[in-house]
Amino acid sequence: MAVPKGKKVDVVTLGCSKNLVDSEFLIRQFKANGIEVAHDAETPEGEVAIINTCGFIADAKEESIDTILEFVEAKKRGDIKQLYVMGCLSERYPGQLKKELPEVDKFYGKFDWKDIVSEIGATYRRDLMNERSLTTPAHYAYLKISEGCNRTCSYCAIPIITGKHVSRPIDDLLDEAKRLRDTGVKELQVIAQDLSFYGYDLYKSYKLPHLVDELAKIDGLEWIRLHYAYPAGFPLDVLKVMHDNPKVCNYLDIALQHISDNMLELMRRGVRKNQTYRLIEEMRKQVPDIHLRTTFITGHPGETEQDFAEMEQFVKDVRFERLGVFPYSHEDDTYAQKKYKDDVPDEVKQERADRIMEIQNGIAKEQNQQKVGTRLKVIIDREEGDYFIGRTEYDSPEVDQEVLLHKDENSVLQAGEFYNVLITDAEDYDLFGVAQE
Repeated sequence: MAVPKGKKVDVVTLGCSKNLVDSEFLIRQFKANGIEVAHDAETPEGEVAIINTCGFIADAKEESIDTILEFVEAKKRGDIKQLYVMGCLSERYPGQLKKELPEVDKFYGKFDWKDIVSEIGATYRRDLMNERSLTTPAHYAYLKISEGCNRTCSYCAIPIITGKHVSRPIDDLLDEAKRLRDTGVKELQVIAQDLSFYGYDLYKSYKLPHLVDELAKIDGLEWIRLHYAYPAGFPLDVLKVMHDNPKVCNYLDIALQHISDNMLELMRRGVRKNQTYRLIEEMRKQVPDIHLRTTFITGHPGETEQDFAEMEQFVKDVRFERLGVFPYSHEDDTYAQKKYKDDVPDEVKQERADRIMEIQNGIAKEQNQQKVGTRLKVIIDREEGDYFIGRTEYDSPEVDQEVLLHKDENSVLQAGEFYNVLITDAEDYDLFGVAQE
């Protein structure tokens, strides 16, 4: 059934920012066909609903299933006429989902979502393949530079879902970045499952430093931020680009997952404890102001109290500026699920995660207190209650802390604009400030 022009389609995006980019490409195609789109609406607004799912870990899969079931009920009530599911979950479990959720009109994987356009009676426009309709605030956007992953980490289902690492050509990325700039984007979040490997499949050398350097040459872009690097084979030349170019934020998201050699080997990370310490030392040597975001997994099969004690000491030694922890979960068809017994009790996994976050809370509070009295460049994201809410170059949207500026009759700040802000107070995960002339 074709969707008449002027009608509305609901697109719901679950999971990571890489999924969000796919949804934005899809929404652009719909709008080019004269179809109105609601993104992440609280209740269905259109005749058709499309759910872009996540299938990475148990909690994400549960959220995806719950969301699909909500829309199945909406379809039964007649609130929507058609329901489609795309993304990682349906890429991973197509047969099982079709069997258990017959109310869904059709399932699409992560890479065949373009067929949805023709499925609902529209025409896929190849001339718009590098264009997106942003769902983020107008001043920032995500730039996905590759898909897939060549690593073989024991716990990770991403390569099972997305396949091998596939880099996007540099020229395509620069074209997309300029188009985003032309729409008003000032801040790019450069994302991939593995930034470190970018370019090798296309150019036989690691091209992240070159790509970032070229992106920084684009007039109108003011901040470029890097997400999801891998420690093994990290291209150190990108640190020089970061140091030399003020447009490249002194920020790096690099998932380390563990530090004990025993666990790094069981996790199949391809790196050792001493190499990790040296890598962080080199990062802070070349970019003294760098703020590092990382994640850890507690309770991976085989993790002993001694292994965990090494993780605790590592967090105390390195004092990461941004940190998250995930209790391990056995994921279907991963190396760990096939080869290891899930031998750490769930309550121990959670207790260890809580202990790491308790350490990090103290570190974050101390680091924020050190910023009181300093002046920082801040971009305003939105107004909320009595505050303008912004971020520094050290903070990525959605995942990191924010800067709160109290509104008064003398302060009229604009979303998407940069301001010099005097930091006047701090909490564990928020800063407070006053915009300066």
